[in-house]
Amino acid sequence: MIKSLRKDFFSATVVFLVALPLSLGIAQGSEMNVITGVVAGIIGGILVGAISKSPVSVSGPAAGLITIVIAANAELASVELFFMAVLLAGIIQFLLGLLKLGEISEYIPNSVIKGMMAAIGIILILKQIPHLFGHDKVPLGDDRFIQMNGGNTFTEIFNSLGFTTVGAIVIGIFSLGILVLWKMPVIQKSKIEILPAALVVVVFSIVQNWVLGIVWEGHSVGGKHLVELPGISSLADIKNNFSIPDFNGISNGAVWFVAIQIAVVASLESLLCLEASEKLDPLGRNVSANRELIAQGSGNTLAGLIGALPITSVIVRTSANVNAGAKTKNSAIIHGFMLLASLLLLYPIINMIPKAALAAILVFTGYNLAQVNIFKKQWKIGLDAFLPFIITVIAILVTNLLVGILIGLFVGFIFVIKQALSVSIVFHEENDDTIVFDFGQQVSYFTKGKLKKRLNEMHNHQKLIYNFEGTKTLDLDAADVLRDYMHQNPNQVELKGASDRIKELLSLT
Repeated sequence: MIKSLRKDFFSATVVFLVALPLSLGIAQGSEMNVITGVVAGIIGGILVGAISKSPVSVSGPAAGLITIVIAANAELASVELFFMAVLLAGIIQFLLGLLKLGEISEYIPNSVIKGMMAAIGIILILKQIPHLFGHDKVPLGDDRFIQMNGGNTFTEIFNSLGFTTVGAIVIGIFSLGILVLWKMPVIQKSKIEILPAALVVVVFSIVQNWVLGIVWEGHSVGGKHLVELPGISSLADIKNNFSIPDFNGISNGAVWFVAIQIAVVASLESLLCLEASEKLDPLGRNVSANRELIAQGSGNTLAGLIGALPITSVIVRTSANVNAGAKTKNSAIIHGFMLLASLLLLYPIINMIPKAALAAILVFTGYNLAQVNIFKKQWKIGLDAFLPFIITVIAILVTNLLVGILIGLFVGFIFVIKQALSVSIVFHEENDDTIVFDFGQQVSYFTKGKLKKRLNEMHNHQKLIYNFEGTKTLDLDAADVLRDYMHQNPNQVELKGASDRIKELLSLT
């Protein structure tokens, strides 16, 4: 118990050092008071961490919701109405969990989900370019490609270049350089890698800005170019820096539209992160998707009530937690209390952070979501995966997140139906130690949930045979499930009668 708590405390410290700059950056990227990002991180750590059954997942404000937040505030023209939408989104998520609808996420085509994340990455990059160069007013309107003033995303970026700040450009470029350096083998193989890249960027940017003020007079950044986190030391500070929802918004259709967008995207991102956390967890512990929705719903309900950004389970924080050796969910909860302490005690230091450094962190986050390799991999799999993927990306970029996802789903399910001509899988025991999956002529998308359920019931000592004799087609999502199990249990799975195409699908990483 003591050993576990010690490891959880160390992991919490690492996650805190990752989460603080990201929370600030996401709030900045969302064009909200930075305190809303820190408070969201506190709620995600303490409340969601306590309710969730996941031993390693960590929640907080997510980059994937930035575009929704910006568009929602432009549409609603009131932060109080926006927080009402967050509250309603939390209630929707809570009800989805109670109704046991969490498993629905398992039936969304992976190509559509990957398209959504890639589009979010591209939007993040485009939104943060002006901030990276010191134009810290709101230059881009909302997340739509065609802007309300008649311009578009690219013309707005071009126009913002007339307001650049030399000091911010220097800090932004050096910050990006550090983030790139931290991914290189020379750092990854050294002990210094244990330091979170985001923390290094933040500390270096503060020092760099101080040095600029000495060696290059007039080119250090200050004022609106620095983080402005208000300290909380009295009830008056709480009153001045927190907003409560406008409950009259419950009859506003636009508020409900925003609430549904937040609930859908936050639920998808949380459940995908939950699935990833199970793969990252060295102990391979399974977690209820429905319980996770209840936890996320509780967090977003509170976030809406006290005026914080919406919350999801976040893969960056979760992977940092696992890599630092977390054993139980105490790590997530402790990191939440650390964020609370930073809001109460560390705000003078936080307010020395240049916004250009936070923009660099978000640009790099966007790059990781939309790497060229992701596009190449989808193309390599085939048109059945690439077309829903690229159409989802384009649809989100030229419309908005919810409409783009719906278009992607429509296209994705056309390909699903096209493949689902016949489904046949038989599970049987060859002996006590060997289970055989006999696949029919066509293995469709609709077998995904059935396969996941059966694989989760496997015992560690059992050998598994994938029998593809006579199988002509294997659905991409079903292949993902089978491939993941093979990678986790490389010495327990045997392929029988698999064609070269099926072997190729089961060997992609």
